[in-house]
Amino acid sequence: MFADRARILIRSGKGGDGHVSFRREKYVPDGGPDGGDGGRGGDLIIAVDPGMTTLIDYRHKRKFCAGNGENGGKRRCAGAQGESLTLKVPPGTVIKEAETGKVILDMGNRTEPVVLLKGGRGGKGNQHYATSTMQAPKYAQPGQEAKELWVILELKMIADVGLLGFPNVGKSTFLSRVTNARPKIANYHFTTLSPNLGVVDLDDGKGFIIADIPGIIEGASQGVGLGYEFLRHIERTKVMIHLVDAASVEGRDPVEDIRAINHELEAYNPELAGRPQVIAANKMDALPEDEREIVLSLLEDAFGEDGIKIFPISAVSGEGVKELLWHVRKMLDELPEEPTEFEQEFFFDEIEDEEYESISVAMEEPGVFTVEGPKVERMLGYTNLESEKGFEFFQKFMKENQVLKRLEELGIEEGDTVKIYNLQFDYYR
Repeated sequence: MFADRARILIRSGKGGDGHVSFRREKYVPDGGPDGGDGGRGGDLIIAVDPGMTTLIDYRHKRKFCAGNGENGGKRRCAGAQGESLTLKVPPGTVIKEAETGKVILDMGNRTEPVVLLKGGRGGKGNQHYATSTMQAPKYAQPGQEAKELWVILELKMIADVGLLGFPNVGKSTFLSRVTNARPKIANYHFTTLSPNLGVVDLDDGKGFIIADIPGIIEGASQGVGLGYEFLRHIERTKVMIHLVDAASVEGRDPVEDIRAINHELEAYNPELAGRPQVIAANKMDALPEDEREIVLSLLEDAFGEDGIKIFPISAVSGEGVKELLWHVRKMLDELPEEPTEFEQEFFFDEIEDEEYESISVAMEEPGVFTVEGPKVERMLGYTNLESEKGFEFFQKFMKENQVLKRLEELGIEEGDTVKIYNLQFDYYR
C-alpha cells in the first residue's frame, strides 16, 4: 500500500541536570564545590533520503525521541550529551504542525539535514555559583526540558507536469509511452492506487518529470475515494495535462470530464486551477475522420477562450504525442525554474536563556503575592537569609531584577504577604 501521509510525535532530548557536590579529599578538609554540568539533550533532525519513495516507515511507529543528556557528576565531570535522532524522509516531504496544519518545513528542495527540534540545554553544576560570600552553594541548575510536538508528514511529489484524468482514459498507457515508467496497464474501472513518476527525454536533452496523479474523481476535494491522498501531489506541478477519452469509449463526455476535474482542483486549492493546462484528447485513432473534427471543435469551443491548447493524440500508436510533449516543454521554459516550495507558517517559540531564567510575579489573592521562577529558586539555594549579609543580598536581588517594581505595579501595599516558595515575607517600603 502506498503511504504518503503519517502523523507522528517527535521529541528532542532533555538536558541533563547540573550536579551538587563538594570536593572531599584527604588533606583537603574544606574543598569547594565541584558539581559537573549536565549534558545537552540530543537534537531531532530531518533529512532527505533520495532512495525513499513513501512514508511507510512511519505507518506503524508513531513516537520518535532523541536521547536525553546525562546529569553532571562529581569532580566537575560533565554529563554525556544525548544522542541525536535523524528521521529520513523521501524527497518532497512537507512537515506540518498536526493541530493547525501549518507548514513547519518543506523538504522538497533541501539536501542538507535540518534540526527540527533542538535538544535541551544542560544545567550548570554548583561549581558555577560559588562567590566570595557563598563559597558552598547547594544549588545546581536543572537541565532544559525537551521539546515535543505532534506533526504530520505529507509527501508531495516533485514533478514538473501533472497528468490528470478520470480512470481508464489511458493515463498509464500514455506514461509508459513517453517515460521510463512502467505502470500496470489494464482495462480497470477503478483508479490506480499509487502515483507513478517518470522522466520525459526529449531530443535536445531538455526533458522534464511527469507524474500520473490518480484518484481525481468527482468529490475528490471532499475526500471521496482517495482524493485527499492524491490531490496534494499536484501542488508542486507547474503544468497540468488533462487526458480525456475523446472517443467516449465508455460513454464519458470529455468536456464534462475536464470541467469536473477543474472543479475539484478549484475546491481543493483555488491556485491550482489557475496553473497552465493543456488538453490531450486521447484515443483519437478510435474515431472516424469526420467525428474527430466534431470532438476537437467541441473542446475548442469549451476551453479555447481560456487559452488552453488541445492536442489530438493516441497513447497506443503515438500519434500526436511528440507535438504535445514539445509544447509542454515550451510552456515550462516560459515559467520560473525555481521549484514550488511551501513557505513556513508555523514557528517555534524558542526558549532562550533569559526567558528560561525568568521570574514570575503574580497576585494569588488580594493581599497575597507570589514570586517564583528558576532564577529565584537558584538564588535561594545559595543565599543564607538568616544572616544579615544574606538578607541584604536577597533585597538587592529583588530590586535589581525588578521584582519590587512589578509587585508595586500589581498593587501591593504595606503589610501584604509575599510568598517565595516555602517562605513568606511581610512587605514594607
